[in-house]
Order: sequence, then structure tokens, then C-alpha cells
Amino acid sequence: MKRNYKILSLLLLLAFASCSFTSKKFSNPDKDKLLIQIITFVLEQGHFDPIALDDDFSAELFDDYIEILDPVKRYFYESDYKDFEKFKLTIDDQLKTTDITFFNVVNERMLKRIEEAKDIYKEVLSQPFDYNIDETFDTNYENSAFVKNRKQMKERWRQQLKFSTLSNLDDLYKQEKLAKENDASYVMKTNEQIEKEAREATLNSINIFFEDYIDDQRREDWFAVYVNTIVEEFDPHTYYLAPRNKEDFDQRMSGKLEGIGARLQKRMDYIKIVELISGGPAWRSKELEVEDIILKVKQEDEEFPVNIVGMRINDAIKYIKGPKGTKVTLTVKKVDGTLKDIVITRDIVELNETYAKSSIVDKDDKKFGVINLPAFYVDFQDYKNVNAAKDVKKEIERLKQEGVEGLVLDLRNNGGGSLPAVVDMAGLFIQDGPIVQVRSTGEAKEVLKDRDKSIAWDGPFVILVNEISASASEIMAAAMQDYKRAIIIGSKQTYGKGTVQNVINLNNMLRNNTSGDLGALALTTQKYYRINGGSVQLEGVKSDVKVPGRFSFIDVGEKDKENPLPWDEISAATYTTWENYFDYNATIKKSEERMSNNEQLKLIEDNAKWVKSKIDETVYSLNYKTYKSKIEANELESKKFDAISKYKTNLTFDSHSYEKNLFKQDTTDLKEKRQRWHESLSKDVYIEEALNVLEDLKTSYPIKKVASAVKVKN
Repeated sequence: MKRNYKILSLLLLLAFASCSFTSKKFSNPDKDKLLIQIITFVLEQGHFDPIALDDDFSAELFDDYIEILDPVKRYFYESDYKDFEKFKLTIDDQLKTTDITFFNVVNERMLKRIEEAKDIYKEVLSQPFDYNIDETFDTNYENSAFVKNRKQMKERWRQQLKFSTLSNLDDLYKQEKLAKENDASYVMKTNEQIEKEAREATLNSINIFFEDYIDDQRREDWFAVYVNTIVEEFDPHTYYLAPRNKEDFDQRMSGKLEGIGARLQKRMDYIKIVELISGGPAWRSKELEVEDIILKVKQEDEEFPVNIVGMRINDAIKYIKGPKGTKVTLTVKKVDGTLKDIVITRDIVELNETYAKSSIVDKDDKKFGVINLPAFYVDFQDYKNVNAAKDVKKEIERLKQEGVEGLVLDLRNNGGGSLPAVVDMAGLFIQDGPIVQVRSTGEAKEVLKDRDKSIAWDGPFVILVNEISASASEIMAAAMQDYKRAIIIGSKQTYGKGTVQNVINLNNMLRNNTSGDLGALALTTQKYYRINGGSVQLEGVKSDVKVPGRFSFIDVGEKDKENPLPWDEISAATYTTWENYFDYNATIKKSEERMSNNEQLKLIEDNAKWVKSKIDETVYSLNYKTYKSKIEANELESKKFDAISKYKTNLTFDSHSYEKNLFKQDTTDLKEKRQRWHESLSKDVYIEEALNVLEDLKTSYPIKKVASAVKVKN
């Protein structure tokens, strides 16, 4: 599938600046047309690099919208596509005149085909599948064409439903086998009974999907999809926030999470776990892991699960989230291909568990500190008291009281957040000076500086990153790298997002709004640049010490998205490199030598290649024996990577004194949460190497370097 959906908090970098627009009066009694009028105006006036609404734009929008509506090509026919095609080069003209004929025609046909699909899938699932036939199913739907008639449509549904039912069939066979092993007198069900139950499970899942999701969609929901497709043509981080999604956005940015405590991302047709929130229900269960794919969701009061494969991520989240105390059963596919049902009791994730936390560790008679930062969070309403920079400063002070001699800042999987927060945070490690450069279209660059001459930490400093480290994380890493203030250890490059977004409340565009809530638009208004003039857009930040990771061979970066803005560079800012010079080059060389001979990293790299090979597999057998043998082969093959999770360093991590005092009056299981975090740190080969680098920096001879103003480029 062409388009990858994203979690807002994963890829977003926000500025607090407001956009100003040329005065214009908007009025249209039709809310949909009014929204189009405002959206197109804001895009043309406020986007960093507005694109022309011309025939090329129209053709691209046409293809993307049809693909988003029917990604697996199980609704529209070839004749429908031909009917729609007459609009392919005129959608731009319609937008300029707030004409929504294209949307109306496609949406009306979509609703009609949905009703027909209900009859087709019920008809298909009323008959047994033959799992002895040697046939295959390709999940890469870009290889498929639109069908020509109902017979072909029924066949497409048959293959998709048979593929979905395969896992049900396998689960039932396993259950029967287990029941027999536990009770020799148990009479196992026949193959026919098992096959029928497997189909009925699929039928109930599809029924729930249509009844709870499809039938619940209102016109405004379908129109929001159309509007979002329009705005995403401009770049991957410009998107429309329908009214009911705005609240979720604010919660994510402030770190308030509710449900199972996991961040999700859509990849192809699958919903994947990309992060478990420390202290959350999923984290506490110890069963759900990053990279697990959620296939089905079952509520505690329902007999059958809902298949969420192919579902939009926001709609899948609706099934996964729920009131505190309720249980949800997730059918997940592990990286090794095995399937597992995991029951999780929903809860409210403690707000402070998404915030910065730190640990101390003794290594060779030296004490070091590790700070983990999940995001550059901020409370929009209370920036002075709730922001990542302030919390990191507190952790540094607590670590200094423990006598630490080096510091690791862990920004792995940190997708960014607030621009002011990262500027303030970078200032904790230098005396003063520029942190990042920001440029708007047609305007002079703005250099955002740290003006506070105080330094929170002036000792050896290492920053950990990976391919998911984005936006504010990249600003932080780039600034410290340019100042030669820290050694960056991690992936070949970070995510590569060099753009800044503002969230525009569209209701503020109207003087007297009588049309109801219009929602908001996350708009790319600026690009940011390193102080050396380079951009992280597409290229990311190159680590000083490059190490393989689980994402090394997966397409997760900005360069892999649709419509990314290009890389460019501007003149450098004037800045002074860090005057307390340690032998960075020698330290980096030592680290590279250690990493090249590290067996754990070699195994991680082999595993990453293996995972990539599984992702690239899109053709599956619909013959049960072949399907089963493939699963068993994957399970056997994956066992050689078990050693990754069994890796153990000889390091012991502990909480600082301030936190230990909190344990005495703790009512939130804080001690257990920290113990589990410390246990994971003791198994982390990247943390281990970061501490080795700190040790090298600490023991290398410090030389006072003559401070000199550096201007990389004019």
C-alpha cells in the first residue's frame, strides 16, 4: 500500500508561533464547501512550500484518494474507476471553486458498493473453504487490478476471507490438540466442525467491522478522509484534524495516554506496536512487545473478535481503547510469525511515566547517569511547569548529587515534540549560543539561541539515537554534534524530519461561525536547519558511532514517505565549539572497534535482516498444510535469535536518592516500574557501549581548547 499512516506524536514537531494570513472573509452555507474554501486558502497562504493546484496535483490526489478508500480493491469495479477517471484532471479546478462533485460521486458509489459487499462476504462465508487446494494470495494489493464483474469480485473476497480464516483454523486445531492432551477422554471435533467454526469466527469479525465501523460512519467522516487526502499531498506532516481527533492530539502532545498504554503505527495493512509506555497496562502484562502486529481485537462482552487488518489506524484505536478496568483481548502476530492471544486490562497511564527518568550505574569504580526521554513533551497551558527541558534539568541535578562522572541521554524512539523545549534543553549542556535555525518561505532565517549562560552538565556526554528518533530529537543530537559537545551513538541516520508544524484552529478563520466545529489543520510552516547550515530533512543526523538495530533495514524514515520536502542547506550560524575538548576521534575509533567485534550486535543485525525478509514476503499459501509448515519453519528459524533477549551485561542500575525516598510513600508501583526499567538497561548492549564511551572520555586527557568562532558556510 502506498501510504503509511502515522501516530501524531511520533513524527510531529510543533512551534508555538502563530501563522498570520491575509485578511479574507469566508462565507458559505454549505459546511463542506466552507471547509474546502478555508483549507485551500490556508495551504496556499501558510504552507512552507505550497504546491500548485494544477493537473499534476489533481492526478496525484485522484490516485491517492481512490487508494485510501479502497486499498485492497474489494469495493470498486473497473467500470467505477473509469467513471471516476473523468475527474482525474479537474479536481484542482473544483477545489478552486469549492466544488465537491468528485467527492459526492465517489462517496455515493462507495456507499453503494459497501452494501453490495455485505451480500458478497456473507455469501462467500456460507460455504466451506477447501484448504487442500494449492493456491496463493498476494497481500501486496498494488499488484492487483480492479475487477470487471461480480464474479471476479466474489473471487477476490473469497481469497481474502479464506486467508483471514486460515489463522482461525490453525488456532482451533491447536485448541483441540491441547484439549486432548489435557483430557484423554475428550472427543475432538471433526475437521468439518473446525472449518465451520473458523468461518463463523471470520463472519462475526467482518459483521462487527461493518456494523460498528462502516455503518457508523457519517458523511462528515467520509468528507474528513477526502480533506485529509488533499492536505497530505503537500507533505507527510500536513494533515487535517477532524473535530473529534483534536482532543486526542492534545492528549498525545501533553503525554496523557489512556487505554492499553501503547503507541501504534500503521504499516501497509497492519497495526504495529512501536512503543510500550512504561507503567502502562501493556507494559505491566509483559506479553506485548514492540514490533508485535495486532490482527484482531475482542471486547470482554463479545464472543468474537474484530479483524482490524486493513482498517484505518484511528478506527482500529477505537476498538483497542476503552474504559478503565475493562478487558480487551488482542490477537497479535509476533515477529517470528507466531500468533498469540493477549488479554490486557485497560487503565489510565500515569502521566509522569511518559516523562524523563534517570538511573545511576557503577562501572569500574566510576559512577555514570542515564536519562531516558520518551518525547519532548509540553503542557500547552503550563509550559513553565510542564516541559521536557525542565524535567531533564531536575534529573541532572539529582544525578550530580550522586556524584556521576558521565551522562547518557537516551533519545531512541523519541519522535520529537516541542521546539521551545528542545532549545531550552540543549542549553543545559552549553554556555550559550545558537541551537537551531528556522526558515519560513520568503523570509530571513531565524536563529533560536540559548541565552542562559548557566550549564547544568559540563562533563562527558553521550546521546543514543535510532531510526525512529525524529524532529526535536534530531535538533538536540545535531546541535550537540556540531558543538562537539556529545558523541552520538546509534543508527546510520535518524528519521530525517526537518520540518516544523503549527496547528491552526480553522474556527478562528471565521468571525461568526454558524457552521459548527471545523476542526484544525497541522500545517508545515517552516524548515529547521543545523547551526552548521545543513538540514536533517531526509538525511537525518549521522551517528558518530554507527551500530545496527532492529529498524536498520525497515523503511521507516522521512525519505520513505510520500511527498517529503527536499533536502537543502542555508548559511551557517556563528557558534563556538565546546572548549573542554576530549579526544573525541580516538574515543570514536575505540568504540567502532568494540562494536565491530560485538557478537550481540551481529546477531541483532542478522535478526533485522530476517525481519525485513519477512516483511517483504507478501505471497501466502492458502493450502493449510503449506501454511502450517511455513509457520513452523518461521518459529524454528526465529529460535536462533532467542539469545538477543537473553543478553546480560555485568552492570547494575539503581535509582537515585530522591527517587528512593519516593518509594517509601509510593502508591503507584513506582519501585516496581523502576526495577523493570533497570533490568532492561542491564540487558541493553547500546547502553553498555554508551557507558564504555563515557569511560573512555573520562579517562582521556582533557585539553583546554582555545575557543574560536566557527562559521561553516557563508
